[in-house]
Amino acid sequence: MQVNGLELHVDDQGDGAPVLLLHGWPDSSHLWRGQVPVLNKAGLRTIAPDMRGFGESDKPSEVGAYAFSTLRHDVLSIMDELDIESAHIVGHDWGAALAWSLAINEPTRVNRLVAISAPHEGVPSRLEQHEKFWYQLLFMFEGTAEDWLQHDDWKFFREFTRNDGDTERYVADLSRPGALTASLNIYRANARPRPPTTPRNQTPVSAPTMVIWPSDDHYLVEDRLIASTDFVDAPSRYVRLDDSSHWAPLDATDQLNSLIVEWLTEKLPTPTPRP
Repeated sequence: MQVNGLELHVDDQGDGAPVLLLHGWPDSSHLWRGQVPVLNKAGLRTIAPDMRGFGESDKPSEVGAYAFSTLRHDVLSIMDELDIESAHIVGHDWGAALAWSLAINEPTRVNRLVAISAPHEGVPSRLEQHEKFWYQLLFMFEGTAEDWLQHDDWKFFREFTRNDGDTERYVADLSRPGALTASLNIYRANARPRPPTTPRNQTPVSAPTMVIWPSDDHYLVEDRLIASTDFVDAPSRYVRLDDSSHWAPLDATDQLNSLIVEWLTEKLPTPTPRP
């Protein structure tokens, strides 16, 4: 699909209410292979793009090309091309952060939201979270980060991911010319250190939202995910997935599928207004 001057690979399957599946780093739409057939069987249409810089999609080299405002535009353009006025959104990692951003900035386009391993941007970070985010500072150093990740047959990258997820697929994908730098640009465009006085966007979302945290996630602390439901002016739910790594779509496929299908298809209670 031609989107914003780029060619993006988009997997579009099934019929029914549309569900956008947004992956994070260093994944592609392949992350959702265990969810797509189950959601389709439940009467839902799945739209899973390879986001710019990942998978089979184009990979612009400029850091600024990965700003969240541009990524939101990509998603909305995909929806427009497919004549989708509004959709459910399921996101993981950076895809979940983007899903929150869409729900905040484009509330009429988001029906229900599932955010896996990413909090609402209004939730503050404490020391434990800053410690877990050490790698984001390394990723700011263009060239150095790439050298660290690729050195000795991607040894550091394998250690960093704990060989969870689709490690060998990631290595193959990121080994293509320009792919690793393109993938890291999402950090360089959106995760640069900011002064502590920088205001957080605490705008609540109006979409019914389920927030999910895997118990063996090495990159996110649980309390930030729990607190995210405070920023939802609609029915919300927090779920802890035990015995799953950061890559819950792969480690807890059956449980996650049941949760997503139920959240996207069941009638939800009327929200209680904020005092």
